Amino acid sequence: MAYDAGCAVDGTTTRRRWVNATTLGDLLDRQATEAADSEAAVFPTERATYAELAARAETFARGLVGLGVRRNDRVGILLPASVDLLAMLFAAAKIGAVAVPVNARYKSRELRQIVVHSGMAVLVTAPAQPGAPDLPALVADTFDGLSEQPAGELALTVAPELKHVVALGGDGGAGLTSDAVLVAAGARVGPDVITDMAQSVRVRDTAVLVYTSGTTASPKGAMLSHEALVRLSAGIAFDRMLLAPEDRVWTAIPLFHGGGITFALTCITAGAVFVHPGFFDPATTPAYLSDERVTVALAAFETIWLPVLDSPDFTERDLSRIRLVMVVGVPERLREMAARMPDAVHVSCVAMTESSAFLTLNRLDDPLEKRVTTGGHPMPGMQCRVVDHETGHDVVPGVPGELLFRGPNAFDGYFRDPELTAEAFDEDGWFHSGDLVTRDEDGRLTFLSRLKDMLKVGGENVSAAEVEGFLLGHPAVGIVAVVAAPDDYYVEVPAAFVQLKPGADATEAGLIDYCLGEIATYRVPRYVRFVTEWPMSGTKIQKFRLREQIAEELASRGITEAPRLQSTGG
Repeated sequence: MAYDAGCAVDGTTTRRRWVNATTLGDLLDRQATEAADSEAAVFPTERATYAELAARAETFARGLVGLGVRRNDRVGILLPASVDLLAMLFAAAKIGAVAVPVNARYKSRELRQIVVHSGMAVLVTAPAQPGAPDLPALVADTFDGLSEQPAGELALTVAPELKHVVALGGDGGAGLTSDAVLVAAGARVGPDVITDMAQSVRVRDTAVLVYTSGTTASPKGAMLSHEALVRLSAGIAFDRMLLAPEDRVWTAIPLFHGGGITFALTCITAGAVFVHPGFFDPATTPAYLSDERVTVALAAFETIWLPVLDSPDFTERDLSRIRLVMVVGVPERLREMAARMPDAVHVSCVAMTESSAFLTLNRLDDPLEKRVTTGGHPMPGMQCRVVDHETGHDVVPGVPGELLFRGPNAFDGYFRDPELTAEAFDEDGWFHSGDLVTRDEDGRLTFLSRLKDMLKVGGENVSAAEVEGFLLGHPAVGIVAVVAAPDDYYVEVPAAFVQLKPGADATEAGLIDYCLGEIATYRVPRYVRFVTEWPMSGTKIQKFRLREQIAEELASRGITEAPRLQSTGG
């Protein structure tokens, strides 16, 4: 684990922790040695101690080796959030293979794309659970002829590198390798073999390959090393959130998401308890938080946390143990959410898959105003710049610019995409994020939008985030996403997709009138569409799908120009 040290810096004494990079396998095994009987992971239908989690990971590691998995092979994990998912991730990392978490919401086309691009040797899944997607059926639908091939001897034309589809808890058959076969294969592998393989893993080896589709159409495989994940987890646990073994940390972020993985690793780093709902239901969350005595709520996104706060059950539950909440959003919404839980410290962040999750995070002693208006300071060891996108020169504090970063938590490039990797990194190793941010005088960063989330309306730059922030001030608006709609006159105009608050009512004309006279006319949405569900990628709204939706609608209706608006203000 990390250690505190006093050191003189410019005449002052500061406290820092020694750099202590290790592998994911050793991270878990160390905790299993030092806190064997302590609870490690909690899900609604199961829980495991550190010793139990490590033992299951060891069993899976031996099974993978028994099936022929070797160093750098990719192991796909298409499982519901569970102890098995965590154990399989550690198992792959322990033997030097690369874990590839797969989105359980994928359809056949998306699953095929990830399996083929990553070149998985093994894909691990599990039989359907009540109310959950039938994952083996998804695999069967994705790969024609799978059921006609002998398990363990797959020869799929569209996925030639895939040799095994393992069904944990299943009977196998229909091209699937059962967990009994997995365990039997592992029984033929001696424990010394796993020990030797684990000791040969380097901290800069790729541990996890996370496909990040985010708000764009083409998924990219971000290569995250053992060191990047472990050092970020230590920074979160010990530098920012001050976690202890007594903490019980809840998140509903899916475990195929980079953030969900990092949160689990952060708990293991601190010896804390990782609490996950499996399938997120805001109606049952307050009771779950109370029953599990949660102390830290890593909600991350307002699309997750707002429905929890709005749940009728929320005020009836004892949530006084929660000392810390992490959620991002516009300042107005963050203030509102913080006011509803005044005894907890609320923090925000700037995060992305390419920085292994958090790039910046507020400190617990930051003033409230800094915690609701900024994403905090860079994580330990990370260097950040804010530059003019056109000139590449650093901009002064308060001026928006593109975010660049480098450091130990940064990813190592996009898998099997050297051209995209070369475009993303400059010769000095700075990753060009494509995010528009500002930096304050003390170095805190604030996310504004994606550079591509800037609209060009009749020659005027319009930040989608700023329009969204204004619309969130309307009492009926719960969640809003602003995208560009095509326009023959202005080239593009703002279109707002809005989810109303429970029981609230609003009209398209009413929301447009709300903006007129208050913000510049060219920034006012010309179209408003009301939604109850969002196209999501893990936890992010897929704006490209909203752009496609409004463009297709306008084209089908023969609308080429938006209505002209006239400001009502002076």
